[in-house]
Amino acid sequence: MKQPPNQEEDTRPFVAPCHTVDTRAPLRWLRKGWRDFRAAPGPSLVYGGIMFVISYLISAATWWFGNMGLYLGLLSGFVFLGPLLALNLYDISIQLQQGRKPSLLESLRQARACMGDALTFTVILVVVFLVWARAANLIYIFYPVNEWHLENVLLFFGVGSSVGALFCAIVFTASVFSLPMIMDRKTDMVTGVITSTNAVLRNKPALFVWACLIGVCLLVGLLTAYLALVVLLPVLGYATWHAYREVIDASVWEPRFTLPAEDAD
Repeated sequence: MKQPPNQEEDTRPFVAPCHTVDTRAPLRWLRKGWRDFRAAPGPSLVYGGIMFVISYLISAATWWFGNMGLYLGLLSGFVFLGPLLALNLYDISIQLQQGRKPSLLESLRQARACMGDALTFTVILVVVFLVWARAANLIYIFYPVNEWHLENVLLFFGVGSSVGALFCAIVFTASVFSLPMIMDRKTDMVTGVITSTNAVLRNKPALFVWACLIGVCLLVGLLTAYLALVVLLPVLGYATWHAYREVIDASVWEPRFTLPAEDAD
């Protein structure tokens, strides 16, 4: 059946092309993230402070219920939802690239404008979070640590870390570039997820280093009673935006914003 003459065929690819980067690229992204943090300290610290409070509320709630499995499940789930919570950080980087004064309220408005496209992925993240929370509780049931013997603790954290790493790898692969792409271009979440997965598979060494750096930053935040997260989470959010700009070529999709070319630094 022929198409009507006034209906243009969509010739865009199903997946955005990606560039190959070396294992030093993650350090470059962190430098750019730190640069954005210094350029927008006010919005960054407000965001980091909110995440700090949420982390403490999660800890207080699980401490009250006395359930280590629930604590690990909720805290890891909070990490799973991190890419979605970083949408406004991407917009702050956009504002800086446009030479505007960064505004957290403006970034929240822009993030809300993109939320419709990200809604499907939000549901998926929530489902993954619920499955992980259930898995964490099952691990706690089968490997209880009520009696803090070293053998029990090591077994509990070994099994929990392995299962958690699997969930985190899935979420990381699907979200590391998809949500920045949704923020940057007028595209759909399916294209974003496939693009992100393709880019991760084509840059496994560099993205493995990037995932490890994120894990180290989160561990530092945990060891400092979440205080370091006030700075580290905004820096990671900005760095993720610059990672997307360097790796993904989404030029065939209509931009949401007009941006200058990403510098190599």
